[in-house]
Amino acid sequence: MAFNQKNPQGSPNQPLQSRSETQGLEAAQAPEAVERACLSSDPPMPGTLNEAPASGIPSSPESPWSFCSSSIVTTATSSCKSGEESSSQEEEGSTSQEVSTDALDERVALLVDFLLIKYHMKEPVTKAEMLVIVREEYQDHFNDVLLQASERMEMIFGLDVEEIDPINHCYAIVIKLGLTYDGMLHGEKGVPKTGILILLLGAIFMKGNRATEEEIWKILSVMKLYPGKKHAIFGDPSCLITKHFVEEEYLKYQQVANSDPAQFEFLWGPRTHAETTKMQVLKYLAKVYGSDPSCFPSQYEEAFQEELERSQSRIATVAID
Repeated sequence: MAFNQKNPQGSPNQPLQSRSETQGLEAAQAPEAVERACLSSDPPMPGTLNEAPASGIPSSPESPWSFCSSSIVTTATSSCKSGEESSSQEEEGSTSQEVSTDALDERVALLVDFLLIKYHMKEPVTKAEMLVIVREEYQDHFNDVLLQASERMEMIFGLDVEEIDPINHCYAIVIKLGLTYDGMLHGEKGVPKTGILILLLGAIFMKGNRATEEEIWKILSVMKLYPGKKHAIFGDPSCLITKHFVEEEYLKYQQVANSDPAQFEFLWGPRTHAETTKMQVLKYLAKVYGSDPSCFPSQYEEAFQEELERSQSRIATVAID
């Protein structure tokens, strides 16, 4: 990971090659994890991503597992395009392009590192500060580097990089979906863990508002998170999920009714219902897929009804007051 866990205020310009590689791996795995999280309870779990359709639109309106993450499709398309272009170039030019891509990816990783430091310090970040990290020779690629860094912040850590001052190009880093928990004090200190929480909330909703423990671990295994095995970035996932997320009332962890031998399942906790909505979670998942919430008809209808009930409840409250 590219974030110095022991000293979050360390220099963002120090060499971070090994941690950057880990961060890049996690970033690549995150969209697939969200995608697998959205499996309906009926279809079997595919063994590899290649078993999933590569289309950007649903093949069946009732099947959340009917298309791939747009980020994965975009990556594959870009790779093919790059390959086609390089075929007309000499070997030396092709090698130069590959080095440039690696260099830009390093800039992305270092920018993520810097953004996490600013989040930890609860400070906004300016474009001028980020340009120092990106470096002058890559300034023409700044928008692309910032976009990729923002996607990693969103997918891995559950944080949004929002421009709050378009004139001075100042950005705030906030927790997604209206949630107020980042898990900084749990597990590996100084590492936001809201990304895992959002992944689980999406999985639970898409699986009918409850997901078995076995289903949850299948989903998390895509991000190399396993029960009882400490993760380099997120610490002990078992403790994080079944203890901290539950204690914070974001998840409910209970035995499946009439299960013998006993099985356990996860549901949304009261704090989740208080801070976010099914529609917000569904919009996040749709964004990951490059799609629209209405592409999930049953979930969209459920989320819409919840929004309607919340609106009616607010109107009734105002009328009483």
